[in-house]
Amino acid sequence: MPVRVDLYETMFGEKEKTLLDMGSFYVSTFRYATGIAALRVRNARGEMIILPFKGHQIWRCGFDGRDLTMKSMFDEPVDTRNYLETYGAFFIHCGLTGMGAPGPHDRHPLHGELPNAPFQKAWIDCNEKAGTLTLGGSYHHTVAFTVNYRATSTYILHENESVFDARLNVENLMQSSMELMYLAHANFRPSDHGELIYTAKKSPETVRVRQSIPAHISPKPGYRDFIDALAKDPTPHHILKPELAFDPEIVFYIDMETDREGFAHALLKHLDGSSNYLRYQPAQASKCVRWISRTGDQDAIGMAFPATAEPEGYTAEKAKGNIVTVPAGQSWIVDMRLGLLSKAETHALVAKIGAN
Repeated sequence: MPVRVDLYETMFGEKEKTLLDMGSFYVSTFRYATGIAALRVRNARGEMIILPFKGHQIWRCGFDGRDLTMKSMFDEPVDTRNYLETYGAFFIHCGLTGMGAPGPHDRHPLHGELPNAPFQKAWIDCNEKAGTLTLGGSYHHTVAFTVNYRATSTYILHENESVFDARLNVENLMQSSMELMYLAHANFRPSDHGELIYTAKKSPETVRVRQSIPAHISPKPGYRDFIDALAKDPTPHHILKPELAFDPEIVFYIDMETDREGFAHALLKHLDGSSNYLRYQPAQASKCVRWISRTGDQDAIGMAFPATAEPEGYTAEKAKGNIVTVPAGQSWIVDMRLGLLSKAETHALVAKIGAN
């Protein structure tokens, strides 16, 4: 039987302390200078830093000596709920009553209330027999006459693997249906000349570059020309040449296809043959967003964000029919697997998805 360790804010001090030492797993608690509680979680292949009470974010992630986390301007998370004032995590849950850049008629913040939500509960489930460690957290969000839900986030690590499983389970606690928007912001670090491989047809119709420019970014000269070129032919972005103008960002909407098991796959293959990796089920999250930002201050790639909508804000996505409805008392779930694949694992997966 798994053993559960409940986590409380009082367990996190300025000095780092061991919380768990089990086989290949090691967990310690500490608190950033900004006051944010953090868990350092290690297995035989690498390390994560999880913020158990702040959006249940994965602040940092690395395996086999490779830092998977985007480059950002933030060395530490900041005690704020403003999305852009504490931005630099490896993995962020976005949504749920709104998502994306708010339009002129929207009232939700950028990417909704969930990214920096104050999770009320957090725990660790230790299963020594199975060789797994589950990091869990839950956030209960209630606004009178409007919404009442519980979002439960879990990450499952295995002792000797460099990929892990992530899940979000959203329970609608109201007696009426709930509207939901979601996007999994998985921010990998790109590599120069890395190759994007993914399960979709490669055409302007199936890999569509976003034409609109959100209010929170300031385009540079030549930016519109680059977007126009990608709108005609998206294939140049499949190799991340340093001279390509992903500044401040380029966004694509992709019609992902699945393998025989129902999974969509996306990889960024590095020159050494290993790859950043993410898979998910389009049956759970029907949209796919790709985000690339390569500036002097940020260096990030979201190869394939599982999403329920495009990130144009509630009003625009409602008009497109991209709002999920969760019936009273029921749940919505999204599952992902992400991390680092070795050279051999990358070769095997590329061969597999190529055969499907």
